[in-house]
Amino acid sequence: MPASAELMVQIPAMTKKAKGRAPLSVVVAIIGGLALAGIIFTEDLRSLTEIMEKKKDKQTNEQKRTTSLPAGARMMLTRPVENATPAPPPVENAPPPVKEVAPPTPAKAAFDPSRCSVTEGYWAYNRSKKLYYTDETCPFVDSQDSCQRNGRPDSDYLYWDWHLDDCNLPRFDPAAVLEKLRGKRMMFVGDSLQMGQWLSFVCLVNSAVPYTARTMERTSTLSVFTATDYNATIEFYWAPYLVESNSDRNIRLGADGRVLHVDAVELHAKHWKGADILVFDSYVWWMTGSRIKTVWGAFGDDGYDELDAWVAFRLGLKTWANWVDANVDPNATRVFFMSISTTHMRSEDWGREGGIRCYNETWPITRKGYRGSGADRRMMEVVSDVLGRMRVPVALLNVTQLTEHRVDAHVSVYTETGGQLLTPEQQADPNTYTDCIHWCLPGVPDTWNQILYAHL
Repeated sequence: MPASAELMVQIPAMTKKAKGRAPLSVVVAIIGGLALAGIIFTEDLRSLTEIMEKKKDKQTNEQKRTTSLPAGARMMLTRPVENATPAPPPVENAPPPVKEVAPPTPAKAAFDPSRCSVTEGYWAYNRSKKLYYTDETCPFVDSQDSCQRNGRPDSDYLYWDWHLDDCNLPRFDPAAVLEKLRGKRMMFVGDSLQMGQWLSFVCLVNSAVPYTARTMERTSTLSVFTATDYNATIEFYWAPYLVESNSDRNIRLGADGRVLHVDAVELHAKHWKGADILVFDSYVWWMTGSRIKTVWGAFGDDGYDELDAWVAFRLGLKTWANWVDANVDPNATRVFFMSISTTHMRSEDWGREGGIRCYNETWPITRKGYRGSGADRRMMEVVSDVLGRMRVPVALLNVTQLTEHRVDAHVSVYTETGGQLLTPEQQADPNTYTDCIHWCLPGVPDTWNQILYAHL
């Protein structure tokens, strides 16, 4: 009988013999099949669940993007916008990204003049900011700086605060300043920009002084504010070059007629003696031309030399430094020097093609680290070099970078010329009359004094 026939005969016999009880091998095979089917079903269910979870996450992210601003946009009004790096394109079938938890932002350190840089920071808009004074409430603000009183229609420029990146800059405290000045004499020395800072300081302090406990005496050379209850004076002495010149009192003398005595300072400096705090500035008047006329003898001697402005500036500043080293006791007098106050004469610097300098600018330049053409770097190097060689320590208050951004805070056409307020016709001629050198009060000089206070 063939083997196939024998097999066909034997199978029914085997089946019949095992009736009512399946062989062990068959049971194992059935259980194995069921287990394999369960594993496949479980894997399919897991895959389906992961797909649904990814779809749900995607919908949630899409909803967030349509209902909230990106972080960069939220911070635009309070911090300069950094150059963003574009996100890479999505990769198909890529595993979900691992979420990184950002470390907590470290708390800013208390202000320490030896460690905190006042140049590393940003302007933040704060409409709820409390103003210590306005050009209406402080009677000492000059017409040159009284922008609101002179008809400026916008006011956002008043509500910006300078924040340091790594340190807390303390808010100006008028009462604390008066206590520091009790029985002392403080003097600001310099040009009209320094006069603006002095007026700012006086108005800030005046907010804490009773009307009956103050006096003000002003002359063309020396002005003195006295807080009588504190026996303290805050003074301003006019010396735009620090050294002597033929235009110190004849300020209407044009730039072509000005002659400097770059090696003489005593005529001015005799008024500085005895001050407990001296704050100097000198820059803008040196920049009225590329060449400056100088004499080495008495004014009226025949002949003069013409020097490059930065060369004359170095000679004049060294004359001033020599006087400070010879006459100031660093144990009794603290000396400060203000860095360059930036001008904004080229609207192309900040991308305003066809603009008229700072005219009609109502918002600061928010790009972090912005630098325009309104501060001569070579003159800044002269200041740094001369101060670095002095015997008496002089604290340089570097306000240049923070003023770079404030194209919005100049007096523009809301000011005076020749001692007279601009007429409506003159204000309508910004090409001729826009002033992008001086600052509105209240305004940027208040921040300079906040930094000065932090050093005091």
